Amino acid sequence: MPRLIVTLIAVFTLPLHVSAGDWPWWRGPNFNGIAAEGEQPPTEWNDSKNMVWKAAVPGRGHSSPIVVGDKVILTTADEKAQVQSVLAYSRNTGEPLWKTDIHKGGFLAEIHKKNTHASPTAACDGEHIFVVFANSNAVSLTALDLDGNQIWQKRAGGFTPERYKFGYGPSPLIYQDMVIVSSEYEAGGFIKAFDRESGRELWEIPRRGLISFSSPVVANIGGADYLLMTGGNFVAGYNPENGRPVWRAEGGSMATCGTLVWEDDMVFASGGYPKKSTVGVQIRNGQARQAWFKAEKCYEQSMLVHDGYLYAVNDNGIAFCWEAKTGKEMWKERLRGPVSASLTLAGDNLYFSDERGTTYVFKASPDKFTPVAQNTLGNISFATPVIVDNQIFLRHADNSSGEWVETLYCIGL
Repeated sequence: MPRLIVTLIAVFTLPLHVSAGDWPWWRGPNFNGIAAEGEQPPTEWNDSKNMVWKAAVPGRGHSSPIVVGDKVILTTADEKAQVQSVLAYSRNTGEPLWKTDIHKGGFLAEIHKKNTHASPTAACDGEHIFVVFANSNAVSLTALDLDGNQIWQKRAGGFTPERYKFGYGPSPLIYQDMVIVSSEYEAGGFIKAFDRESGRELWEIPRRGLISFSSPVVANIGGADYLLMTGGNFVAGYNPENGRPVWRAEGGSMATCGTLVWEDDMVFASGGYPKKSTVGVQIRNGQARQAWFKAEKCYEQSMLVHDGYLYAVNDNGIAFCWEAKTGKEMWKERLRGPVSASLTLAGDNLYFSDERGTTYVFKASPDKFTPVAQNTLGNISFATPVIVDNQIFLRHADNSSGEWVETLYCIGL
């Protein structure tokens, strides 16, 4: 019987056709913001130095690029024409390859001034590209092939927030044969799983009454996979195969945007509304407890944990290093805010961009804060740096001329 079960799992779990040289979804190949081992991208660049190519991005969006095979893929929105689209560029040259319009009309009537109508990052299993947009008071999930042709589209569920009309932000998550989508608002919040091949709904987690904008993530803790989610003043772990709740711990904030991070038996969350809250939650034997708390706020951006230490940059641009198990502060350093983009680690360097277009590079070391470089492109940045194959892919914008102009950059030696 055990051998039969293993065989059935092998048959009914669709393989992922992504390689070690890809950055196929939000937070990278291991869902934690850490680039593959051995990556050594540049630490310094400008419009000419270490600039492999740059490409114009039509419209506006805060989604980060993904890199799969020979393509760089991202979403965008033309706010004037009310068109939400997916774009593909050549990974080698930056040449535009195709543009597929997903929705025309139906934009949300009201969103936060810092948000866009194309904030979720795409996800790719090597054969399908999955994108989510909030449109016509609903969250829509669309599957494309690698040439931009639509395979299927599903209305995942409603999206009609009443109190906090900040817009939509969670990115889709690929797990086994599923693509998982979240939509959290007062009346009808949910997390749902859909079959990657057909779009058929597989399970649903009700998340009604919660206000959160975080992307779900699956983590292996103690040999078990948990779908992690924050918001509603608690941190929760679900069984990702069926959506059933497993554990929950009080902590965090009511509203959150960052994606949870984890290491060993610890999970880390931060939120920003209505209170500042950063917590470490310990998971043992399927039970959860809050291990430590800090009154710090990483609202939109995700933190990063590495080798026993948690790194974060709060909304005001203050960088922190805490001991992961205890929350003991190792150091803090004032940089510059505001901050919305998340941390990315390559080698022993951490990269993050502030909202004004400057990307900071500093050492991932608990000993002391060690700056490496500062690099500015444009004057606006909300997307997170993507690092793969010793190259950095950045999405920045510039409005110094009075018009919003977005550019996708490939930086490498």
